[in-house]
Amino acid sequence: MTEWAVVTGAAQGIGAVIAEFAVTAGYRVAAWDIDGPAVERTAAEIGDGCVASAVDVADEESVRAAAALLPEPPRLVVNNAGIVRFGPLLDLPLAEWESALRVNLTGTFIVGRTLAGPMGKAGGGAIVNLASVNGLAAAPHAGAYSASKAGIVRLTEHMAMEWAKLGIRVNCVAPGLIHAGMSDAIYADAEVRRVREGAVPLARLGSAEDIAAAVLFLGSEKAGYVTGQTLAVDGGLIKSTLAALPRPQSVDSVGPGGS
Repeated sequence: MTEWAVVTGAAQGIGAVIAEFAVTAGYRVAAWDIDGPAVERTAAEIGDGCVASAVDVADEESVRAAAALLPEPPRLVVNNAGIVRFGPLLDLPLAEWESALRVNLTGTFIVGRTLAGPMGKAGGGAIVNLASVNGLAAAPHAGAYSASKAGIVRLTEHMAMEWAKLGIRVNCVAPGLIHAGMSDAIYADAEVRRVREGAVPLARLGSAEDIAAAVLFLGSEKAGYVTGQTLAVDGGLIKSTLAALPRPQSVDSVGPGGS
């Protein structure tokens, strides 16, 4: 029997690639996005294994209506929908702060809660939430984005603890410097791209495919004993602070007297 997956924010970028990977993995995919025409086009490009719905993840009634259209509870839910509202905190309009929190954090909560009950009654499954390295390490001028993504990390842990008894594993993927979708404007500047690539230990930007592969792994039985975890898919970026600092070779010896 074919199992269902729900992927939010699936009209373009990382979400569209996750939906495609899920179909390839054998799921029947419900692609949800607030942009109805765009997600319809994406679903058509993916093919028969994908159906589209216009869904506002920040609107509980919209999510409930879309969930009611599913012929059975999903086995996999991917909370990918999100928006960016960058800018210095001193100048950030309150409306933009609230908008980012509403879509990114509250949207993840609404979709997760709406689908977790039916999933539990059907035997469980997996939920994978999309955060960001911005939720693991603060960055200047990230506006409400960092706070919303940090909230998703903690919400993931909360969901995992409460819903384990329902047979639902909940994990999180935190993408690093990814050249896909919302980041296109950043990497249109060749010098910015060069500097950012140089900051990554693996010396390249990540791709939507890198993220989709991690999501499908966490959603699979290969990760059947993994829950409440956040996987940074960032080429080693957030672990590289000390690697970026200068160090004289004269200190590279073992013990106070040398090797």
